[in-house]
Amino acid sequence: MGGPSAEREVSLRSGAAVSAGLRRAGWRVCDVDVRGPDFVLEPDTAVAFLALHGTFGEDGTLQRLLEERGVAYTGCGVQASHDCFDKAISKRIFEAAGVPSARYEVLAASGPRRVTLPLPVVVKAACQGSSVGVAIVRDAGALDAALADAFRYGEQAVVEEFIAGREFTVGILGETPLPVVEVRPKTGVYDYASKYTKGATEYEVPARLLEATTREMQEVALKAFRAAGCRDYSRVDFLLSQGDERPCVLEINTLPGMTETSLLPKAAAAAGIGFEELCSRMVTMALERRVRNV
Repeated sequence: MGGPSAEREVSLRSGAAVSAGLRRAGWRVCDVDVRGPDFVLEPDTAVAFLALHGTFGEDGTLQRLLEERGVAYTGCGVQASHDCFDKAISKRIFEAAGVPSARYEVLAASGPRRVTLPLPVVVKAACQGSSVGVAIVRDAGALDAALADAFRYGEQAVVEEFIAGREFTVGILGETPLPVVEVRPKTGVYDYASKYTKGATEYEVPARLLEATTREMQEVALKAFRAAGCRDYSRVDFLLSQGDERPCVLEINTLPGMTETSLLPKAAAAAGIGFEELCSRMVTMALERRVRNV
């Protein structure tokens, strides 16, 4: 839990919730506050449960370190973690696999800052989570500042067409899509404050959608999950565009929030899977991989 990223505090909350849930389920747990690559695990560690969000924990770095130590861990492997965390790479994966996603451009900090997509656009730091380094730009005069902020977090920025619509998320557990969750930020924008301020966002699960739309969103989520090489669990975030109600994948979160009120646990609960069982299933999948040595 923890980690050195901009999402450290959120990661500590996820880690504390998972630790408590696993203890209630009867697992022996040792909490490890990771601050960098020199973290220490107990010698008899069977599985490392990853509850770190953002850089280092979610981008494949921690996964690679654990594989080098021969330690089994929960969630996606090194490559899928890296690719899903990098929005420029994941957009190309979606494009190649036919997964619906917004039109986009990738800009480099060292290159020309010329955007050809019509305004409004969404500017995103390529390698951040929790809406860090994200801005909706409606006025051309605000574009340079949005790009400068995105480049504070890395060498690339992704600029997407702005799609007006409702926001949803689909959790995947194993190879099974969970019930769809609708996300309703009271400000109209699901930014960092809306995600982590109590009462700032309303959630509905299962989301009130036509059965065909629910099924389509779940099928698209599973397609994206597989195309990116994910395993065990992830959360696929969507926009449902106004008018044609076309599902559009925003991103895949390979280590989604894991407090008892986070989106993936909410979806699991709607499927009849309690928090302790959810955490236990994640550990069990990693243990089974350890036995198979994969």
